[in-house]
Amino acid sequence: MLLKPYTREAAKVKIAVVGAGAIGSYLGACLYRGGAEVTLIARGPHLEAMQKNGIKVCSPQGDFDASPMATSDFSAISDCEVVFITLKAYSLVELMPRVAKNLSNDAVVVSGQNGIPWWYFESHGGQFDGLCLESVDPDGIVQRSLGFGRTVGSVIYPATEILEPGVIRHIEGTRLTIGEPDRTVSQRCERISEIFAAGGLKCRVDINLRNQVWLKLLGNASLNPVSALTRASLGKLGEHPEIVNIVRSMMEEISEVGKALGVKLPIGIDRRLERGFAVGDHKTSMLQDIEARKPLEHACMSGAVVELAQILGIPVPYLETVNALTVMLDRGPIPPN
Repeated sequence: MLLKPYTREAAKVKIAVVGAGAIGSYLGACLYRGGAEVTLIARGPHLEAMQKNGIKVCSPQGDFDASPMATSDFSAISDCEVVFITLKAYSLVELMPRVAKNLSNDAVVVSGQNGIPWWYFESHGGQFDGLCLESVDPDGIVQRSLGFGRTVGSVIYPATEILEPGVIRHIEGTRLTIGEPDRTVSQRCERISEIFAAGGLKCRVDINLRNQVWLKLLGNASLNPVSALTRASLGKLGEHPEIVNIVRSMMEEISEVGKALGVKLPIGIDRRLERGFAVGDHKTSMLQDIEARKPLEHACMSGAVVELAQILGIPVPYLETVNALTVMLDRGPIPPN
């Protein structure tokens, strides 16, 4: 599964973004701006708006418009060389078999999933090599659908939100990190990095991508559920010392689970907290979903860390408590007797 070497003509690589919500549409718009032939798979009013008017990105780095193809038809990915998955994790079991059915033999799948991704233990090595977490990939459906060796991992850092159908607010961040599950530096990763760079994004190839996965997970598995439970933006959370202490305790527990798996965090917890609160008046993706009355993406984040902690025998009382509250929140209000 090799992409063509980089040339000006190869910049016309065909890329699909499956699950083009806020972040997927932003990435697709950037890739389109860089010269790629982009297809966005979406649904609902957002899809209709993109089909009619394209995408408008409102960004502190400059607004821009893009007009990639947008459709709900999964067969549109059949001739794409790179298929970027930005679906919510809870949709993967249902939709990834449909994605896999439409992939060309040589297509590369780039995982843009939050939390612990389905590929995490592929080529992991050691006693957990090939482990399948029920909270992430029940019955291993996603991994079986794609097979071994097709996936490139990624960690996505930009903060975005849908202002209205077809209009994306880019709040901050232009970085991605990608890497192979087997920790090699591959030609396909280097080529994908160049394609993103052409669209104005910074895309680093990291042989130790799992460290970056865990660094982002520190925030996703703590700040996301706490913001959803309190209905507070990141900046507001940082104004309350009691909440800061809860989030810090959760991050410490998450860090301990990561260390047991061989993860080496590139920065400390205090710095990660500082970065999170510094984003300011931004609603986390989980809070956005609460307000939009959508399901919450928690199983792959706090749920996955709790599952791993139980396997490893590591106590995570703060995380277990917040995760349980988030699960109840996701199920909706309990009807009265």
